[in-house]
Amino acid sequence: MTDFGFKLSKSSTIDLSRVELDRFEELCRQEPGAKVCIGCGSCTASCPAGRLSGMSVRKVLLGLQRGQKVNDMLQCCMLCGKCTMVCPRGINTRNLILTICRIYD
Repeated sequence: MTDFGFKLSKSSTIDLSRVELDRFEELCRQEPGAKVCIGCGSCTASCPAGRLSGMSVRKVLLGLQRGQKVNDMLQCCMLCGKCTMVCPRGINTRNLILTICRIYD
């Protein structure tokens, strides 16, 4: 075997057929904005907590769709509402975050 100076790591592919999406579907039922998000990043750019902690509504929604835990990221949200003001889709991101906290508690 030839040594190229690096090793290949295990694939990070997510098997979506094994992800339980019941809670994400409940989130979309209670807060339709979860499916409306286009992932533009405007919320992340305006977030004062995002600069220090990596808080991102876009990452939270993507993580939930992949069946990942996002509680640590949500703990950093200050619920200031700046993300709601800049959202081009008009999503009430503050309410979305509160709904996520209720469902995924």
